[in-house]
Amino acid sequence: MIDRPQTSPPQGMVLPVSPEAGRHLVLAAVFVCAACGLVYELELVALATYLIGDSVTQASVVLSVMVFAMGVGSLLAKRLRCRAAVGFGLLEAALALVGGLSAMVLYASFAWIGESRIALVGFSLTIGVLIGAEIPLLMSLIQRISRRDAEGTVADLFAADYVGALVGGLAFPFLLLPWLGELTGALLTGAVNAVAGGAVVLWLFRRDLTARWRTRLLMVNVLVLALLAGAAMMVDAFEAAARRAVYGSEVRVAVRTGVQEVVLTGEPSRPPDLFLGGRLKVRGHDEHRYHEALVHPAMRGPHERVLILGGGDGLAARETLRYADVRTVTVVDLDPGVIRLARSDPGLTALNDHAYDDPRVRVFTADAFSWLREHRERYDVIVSDLPDPGITASTKLYSLEFYGLARRVLADGGRLVVHAGPTSRPRTYWTVDATLRAAGFGTAAYRVRGAGTGAAGGPERFRATAGETTDRGLLIAAEGRTPHLGLGPDTPPLRSETEDTLAQDAAAAERTRLGGMAPSTLVHPRYTP
Repeated sequence: MIDRPQTSPPQGMVLPVSPEAGRHLVLAAVFVCAACGLVYELELVALATYLIGDSVTQASVVLSVMVFAMGVGSLLAKRLRCRAAVGFGLLEAALALVGGLSAMVLYASFAWIGESRIALVGFSLTIGVLIGAEIPLLMSLIQRISRRDAEGTVADLFAADYVGALVGGLAFPFLLLPWLGELTGALLTGAVNAVAGGAVVLWLFRRDLTARWRTRLLMVNVLVLALLAGAAMMVDAFEAAARRAVYGSEVRVAVRTGVQEVVLTGEPSRPPDLFLGGRLKVRGHDEHRYHEALVHPAMRGPHERVLILGGGDGLAARETLRYADVRTVTVVDLDPGVIRLARSDPGLTALNDHAYDDPRVRVFTADAFSWLREHRERYDVIVSDLPDPGITASTKLYSLEFYGLARRVLADGGRLVVHAGPTSRPRTYWTVDATLRAAGFGTAAYRVRGAGTGAAGGPERFRATAGETTDRGLLIAAEGRTPHLGLGPDTPPLRSETEDTLAQDAAAAERTRLGGMAPSTLVHPRYTP
């Protein structure tokens, strides 16, 4: 005869429901808490990537610190197992408050202090300790309900925990982030966390608590929910104040497009500055230095069909449209929000000379890598005006495979020009050069001085680091040959570069080339001196 596991609660333990129902309620709490915990992790990674950059590093820091802290939390939870119900109630209230407010505090530290790494590590450590203490306490609580075998109980707990993590991991990118954003999404997650933890302790285990502790836990949970609700009501005002601290007082447009945050700053009377994902993309008063140097040397030779990869702001298109014999300009940009702004904002349309109104311009909103895979039309000139290679998310756009796809659509005698990041990171720059050569291109290197693109942070921070970020490295490539870095007689006059300075830069580039640099399919920000 097989002995059935005992399911009755321990002597003296009185539940408002049957032991089996109580067991399922505890497992439901495990599910909800696991989902909330993973949302906190992903929210920290997403916000740190936006504020600091380099998603690989930020994800590594957050996840490694949190896993370590979870082990510490599991050890510390042993001290609370004798009063598991009280400990779990306080733990969940603290986790809800810390996790719910973490995004706002992280954003505030970046906006007003200018540094968020310490806050990131602090929140990762604190949240990790609290999450790590959950399972031991929940194990104690579920064993107080029923006396099933320990192996089965552990299996049930971990199953609920893993399924909850799956739901939280999917809810963050597909529901919370697009519908609520990082700040409100984190606050809502904290509220759900507090309600789930409080309900389990104050209802299911209420007879295991003294009247004093029931009152204390109720007041703590009400206070946490009130703080989270108050913060949610202030989110809009907080974001506006933080944005002014980051970008200055002249923010004209600030929108989240689903791809990134897009911000336009500046008075209506002067050219705007454009920030994408917290980084300066266009400095209105001197952007011509970069875009003229990017486009015009590549237009020496056939240029009837031009492909621009990136450049949703329309400024590279503006330069190509100066040539009357250009027949088509194809712009491929990932973010439709940037293109909409470049079509409609008065300041930006004035800056790009209404390039998108020209019938020669065709626009595709797509990832440049995927678009090149699917299209076989040939182009005389390809302009790669893509995000800095130091940003991890853009590494595939500087890979051997990417340049192989570009070579496939480049017409005979065509030229490819690549923005390869600031010259202050020569190892990254020459890795891009080596990768182009490995893809079958001959290259010529040059730079443009004083081009305001690519800096992190707002206008004040950009001016503080202008000496480190204003020289941009460019490469011109042609299949099987080294292109000539000259300007033809039909080229419109440049305000930024002359044929002499381009030639001098090319000669200097050859003298400073790093020997032995191998091509790479992944240009990583750690490739720095």
